[in-house]
Amino acid sequence: MANVTIERGARKPQKVIINDLTLVAPDRNRKDIAKLKSSIQRAESIYTPSRVQLYDLYHDITTIDGHLAGVLQKRKDFVLNKCIQFVDKNKRKIDAFDKIIYSNKFNRLIELIIESKFWGVSGIEFIIGKEFDFEEIPRKHIRIEKNMIVKSQYDYEGTPIDELPFVWTVGRKNDLGLLLKCSMYALYKRSGFGDFAQYVEIFGQPVRIIYYDAYDTKVKSELRKILDESGGSLCMMIPKQAQFQMLDGKTSNGTGELQERLIQNCNAEMSVAILGNTETTTSSSSSGYAQSLTQSQQQLEITKSDIAFVQNVLNEQWFLNILKSYGYPVDGGSFEFEFEIDLDNLLKRVQIDTFVSSKVPVDDDYYYTAYGIPKPDNYDELKARQEEERKAALLAMQSNNEPQPDEPKNSKKNLFDKLADFFGFAPKNGASEDF
Repeated sequence: MANVTIERGARKPQKVIINDLTLVAPDRNRKDIAKLKSSIQRAESIYTPSRVQLYDLYHDITTIDGHLAGVLQKRKDFVLNKCIQFVDKNKRKIDAFDKIIYSNKFNRLIELIIESKFWGVSGIEFIIGKEFDFEEIPRKHIRIEKNMIVKSQYDYEGTPIDELPFVWTVGRKNDLGLLLKCSMYALYKRSGFGDFAQYVEIFGQPVRIIYYDAYDTKVKSELRKILDESGGSLCMMIPKQAQFQMLDGKTSNGTGELQERLIQNCNAEMSVAILGNTETTTSSSSSGYAQSLTQSQQQLEITKSDIAFVQNVLNEQWFLNILKSYGYPVDGGSFEFEFEIDLDNLLKRVQIDTFVSSKVPVDDDYYYTAYGIPKPDNYDELKARQEEERKAALLAMQSNNEPQPDEPKNSKKNLFDKLADFFGFAPKNGASEDF
């Protein structure tokens, strides 16, 4: 992608490449493991790589499979629900960016950045104007391996992205995304549902079996008429002279548990591939609070990784130049997600920091960074005043602990002396005869 340095008053009419693309509807034909394998081979080709078939398959499973769509949205929501702000070099929030940050377009931009992990790539073309705007580039038109945009999804040559100053792609070469790990399970799950539906259709109703004499054609025709007029459930007419046995699998799979276990296992594998766990989405018979808590912490680590990824992408100089062309003051600033407080972890950290600071000196900047506290502009002045107040308090404490002038420094009174002071004079060696 080319560097963008355009002044607001000197813009030329922009040629939007998205308007020149020849779009094709997604392929909704039957998908199976054989097509998945051939799609991967096409995408991994050295000389003529193409992700068209693979992305059609991705589109098919993400728009039909409810569980897969749910876990994908769940991972995106973990980042979309976090607060983000634009700060200057002193970590002070710049309010001028609130309009763009709280817009639907910016929310969709963050979503596309996260989706690049699922699909392997995302493409955006910014529309230069007074307001922040962009168009999504269909992924089937992006040749990330060759760094170009093609007019037709079937083309192998197109326009280099470096020659398109307003086109931004997020992704890595040879990365087919996390959906590649889910595709096989989504297809097996779809087949499992088909088998389950067929099982219910066949064995969900009682089977009617009629035996007749093979030589009595009149009885046979009458029985056929009765069966046709008595409902649509499965029926069979068998001659008495024939041997018949139906093995319907009800003995080992009377409740359809076999198909259900296949579907659950496929869902579990897709949850692990996207979220890193299963217990935060569905629960198993062996799950408990400790297991759910552990897997929730594992998912939190994935969320932290996604937040760092989105923050790094938004702080790329290329994107900051785009925002500058819209008139936003980006010089010296950066996007940052707001610090969220976990009281349990914060309490543990305070205890550790207190112990460490009692052993070794700790820089004040560490506390500002660790606890998300903004550093004041007049830090040096406040620090000096705080040090003076600390010394004054120390001197006052020492003066309160010093002995009084009329009291001996090392005088110590026992209990008898203190009682004598309270009740008056009393002899220590017993009462005198004159007393």
